[in-house]
Amino acid sequence: MRFARRGAAGAEKPVVVVDDTTYDLTPITADIDGAFLESDFRARVSEAIEAGSLPVVDPADARYGAPITRPSAVYCVGMNYAAHAAESGAEPPKNLVLFMKAPNTVVGPYDEVKIPRNSAKTDWEVELAIVIGKRASYLESTDDSLDHIAGFTIANDLSEREWQIELSGGQWGKGKSAPGFSPLGPELVTPDEVDFADLRLRSFVNGEPRQDSSTADLIFDVPYIVWHLSQHLALEPGDVIMTGTPQGVALSGRFPYLAAGDVVELDIEGLGSQKQVFA
Repeated sequence: MRFARRGAAGAEKPVVVVDDTTYDLTPITADIDGAFLESDFRARVSEAIEAGSLPVVDPADARYGAPITRPSAVYCVGMNYAAHAAESGAEPPKNLVLFMKAPNTVVGPYDEVKIPRNSAKTDWEVELAIVIGKRASYLESTDDSLDHIAGFTIANDLSEREWQIELSGGQWGKGKSAPGFSPLGPELVTPDEVDFADLRLRSFVNGEPRQDSSTADLIFDVPYIVWHLSQHLALEPGDVIMTGTPQGVALSGRFPYLAAGDVVELDIEGLGSQKQVFA
């Protein structure tokens, strides 16, 4: 199943795509949020489709919002590809690096993003994002992780590198939480739809290739990330985990940072694509 939220900002309606047919989810939920995701949502949707209680809709050119409502938390794994750690001037981490972004950074996958005032080093980062479907706290093993995952989507973990690194004061949050810095979507794709362990992920700036890698190159893989985080905090339904970005960002020194008018495109195999124009 592939879930999305379509419509103007603040007025999105939840839909699900099954076998290329789009169904309106409002008869069973007002939105795609934590409460819906922890309610055995796939079974509920299947039963409603079989019962004929979900209207078929044609969203046509309606805007894509983020595929979930604002999460309670956006967790991010840093330097989770060895080549990206190297281009950042760091050794690959021996322990999982965690930072957080403000939940109000989440926007739709095609929304315009404004470069922050006084920013000189706004950077792109294509990432596989995990969406939690069931509360996870002190999981016994990585074998338990998948049961707590609602699905996956694409994230652009936008960063202001001067604020993140040079003017950080020791933490990354200032460089990670500008408005619009977490485009998500277009769809929340359930785990049965994709091989999340080996997905090609790419980014382009103004049509020129930047990143091209695979989730098979993650240092800490998806099951480990969920298990490990559950040992330190409680993951709630609807929470987002960005799993890290591969090499090919502006921080490497090989490419210029983003400027007004630039267009960033991201795609991940099986999850679709994003496109942002920067202003």
